[in-house]
Amino acid sequence: MAIVYAIQDAISQGVLWGMLTLGVYVTFKILDIPDMTCDGSFALGGCVTAALLVAGVHPVPAILASVVAGMLAGFVTGILHTKLMIPAILSGILSMIALYSVNLRIIGGASQALLGIDTVFTQLMELTGLSQSNMRLIVGIIFAVIMIMLLYWFFGTEIGSAIRATGNNPYMVRALGCNTNTTIMISLVLSNGLIALSGSLVAQSQGYSDVKMGQGAIVIGLASIVIGEVFLSKKANFAYVLTTVILGSIVYRIIIAVVLQMGLSTDDLKLLTAVVVAAALGIPNVKQKLAVKRTPA
Repeated sequence: MAIVYAIQDAISQGVLWGMLTLGVYVTFKILDIPDMTCDGSFALGGCVTAALLVAGVHPVPAILASVVAGMLAGFVTGILHTKLMIPAILSGILSMIALYSVNLRIIGGASQALLGIDTVFTQLMELTGLSQSNMRLIVGIIFAVIMIMLLYWFFGTEIGSAIRATGNNPYMVRALGCNTNTTIMISLVLSNGLIALSGSLVAQSQGYSDVKMGQGAIVIGLASIVIGEVFLSKKANFAYVLTTVILGSIVYRIIIAVVLQMGLSTDDLKLLTAVVVAAALGIPNVKQKLAVKRTPA
């Protein structure tokens, strides 16, 4: 029964973390940029929400404010990369480091508890009478469906198509007269807004915010994306691709929950995640090289 409860909780957590995975997907898969800002913007979303909730602000405006804060973080990374010509990965690292101090200022310390403070989950639990785990799952699914629909619509527009083209071939996009700096900026803003939304929901779900809650977020997002690719088919449309990203986040959380129930120390979780991501990203390349060598001339 302990494993069943752990899996149920893992599913609800996986949906909430799914917004983080969507944000990582936008930059890493669509734009082909490993954005390290997400470690800081995830915690930023949680810290902004916690500070506003403690100040008596309603959870909905607090969530919106966290999204705006995350978008601003992505905007700063975009400025560093597109205007100051700093490499994308280094721009993200600089923003991530700066956000650590910003988050400390926002909540006035290393962490902020939300015990006894109304969150979006506690308010809905009072209205519906559902358990916290079920409410987290319902809220997570609602946000996930809305975000998938919005992303599907956005990337079908002209600017969304330009962003996807920038990730595939930026030289062609520039040759067609499109400003790739603009598409990169929009992608970073959108990505970090989604990541901050995830941080806001996770902070309210776990009942506290911490400046270190985003550590390793990029690896978690990549692991979820890699796991989600297992569900992909060659003829999958973009809406289904986005759905598999959420499914990957859920499966990742289930794997972590089961492994913990089997006795793995929590200190080894990041090592396990790194091994899974390295294997998933490296094995296909190794297989491709071996296939080329075996192909007769």
